[in-house]
Amino acid sequence: MSEKHYLYIITNKNEGVLYIGITNNLKRRIYQHKNKVHKSTFSARYNLDKLVYFEIFDSKDEALLREVRMKKWNREWKMNLIKSFNPEWKDLYSEIKV
Repeated sequence: MSEKHYLYIITNKNEGVLYIGITNNLKRRIYQHKNKVHKSTFSARYNLDKLVYFEIFDSKDEALLREVRMKKWNREWKMNLIKSFNPEWKDLYSEIKV
């Protein structure tokens, strides 16, 4: 059985800079963003540590395909996706139970 993978979107503030990534451990990865474990990354430079959206996939390939497609979306589509999932732009980190 393959392990779950997650596509996620983080930001620095409501309707701020967006970053899309994938991981096999969402809690750990967002913790890394919050603590700027990788200091020279895009997310660290722009203080992106607020989890506003995520999806769960059964395989890395599925998550990667979704990431590649979503990164080609225009900003408005991404914003609408976040607003439909998380209208208040709450940081979902504390709610992760996966």
